[in-house]
Amino acid sequence: MNAVVTGVAGFIGSHLAERLLSRGATVIGIDCFTDYYARELKEANLTTLRANKEFDLFETTIQDADWPALLRNTTHLFHLAAQAGVRKSWGSDFSFYTKCNIEATQVILEACRSASLERLVYASSSSVYGDISEIPMKEDARLRPISPYGVTKLAAEHLCYLYWANYGLPAVSLRYFTVYGPRQRPDMAFNRFLKAMHAGVPITLYGDGEQTRDFTFVDDAVSATVAAGHHGVPGRVYNIGGGSRVSMNEVLTLMKSCTGFDPIVNKEESQNGDMRDTYADTALAKQDLDFAPSVTLEQGIETEYKWLSDLTP
Repeated sequence: MNAVVTGVAGFIGSHLAERLLSRGATVIGIDCFTDYYARELKEANLTTLRANKEFDLFETTIQDADWPALLRNTTHLFHLAAQAGVRKSWGSDFSFYTKCNIEATQVILEACRSASLERLVYASSSSVYGDISEIPMKEDARLRPISPYGVTKLAAEHLCYLYWANYGLPAVSLRYFTVYGPRQRPDMAFNRFLKAMHAGVPITLYGDGEQTRDFTFVDDAVSATVAAGHHGVPGRVYNIGGGSRVSMNEVLTLMKSCTGFDPIVNKEESQNGDMRDTYADTALAKQDLDFAPSVTLEQGIETEYKWLSDLTP
């Protein structure tokens, strides 16, 4: 495999690139180091990758990249680059989301029309579902995202489908459900909660705590992504979830057990765009990708906490 990974300095992208290299692939990584969070954190994500002679990094936006050169010998493209964050996607920031999530995806798809790819794997999100009544969520559900971020991720999914339908581009989309683990972005809940508990400072919890999520450990998400590169059916979309529906209050109880610290919780009103519940039906991913999550939520929280503890004096 000769792979290109966009968003390679990010949370999931860096883990994916390491896994591909460990399986004998060569990897070209692309990242433009947006200022959504500190560059030094992304540089730390790249430490192992930079030491591998089969890895090359190109610092560029997707729009400015030399795609004919990048795709010359590429067999697989994993498109993980995106502007993340539900709550920041409102108002004047929306134009940045359309640029990074929709326009950038169209640039990649157009460039790939003339390439001989085995697969293009696009990282989508459970945010495309919105607050639908059917739980667990199935890929063929009616999609009604409730955040601008979710709208941009769904638009990019549709672009992947139409390039498959019209040009035969072997594109596969994965809807990740709340991925967590080492290197998780600092704005994400588990990272914030665990650091706050370790420091003995209050946690801000939006909503009543009874909202539920299907949390997916990063190693499981990466396994599904690699499998999609080999076995994903072009034109299809797959849910990738952790296998259980857990409330935020239950999460805090687990975190107390894993860390030994009592959470100090300040509850605030739910934020615009926050979904009430998520839970993935992963039957299609099991069928086509042989996907089955292997890391329990308790194991995953312990692993993320150890990583954060090692970073924190």
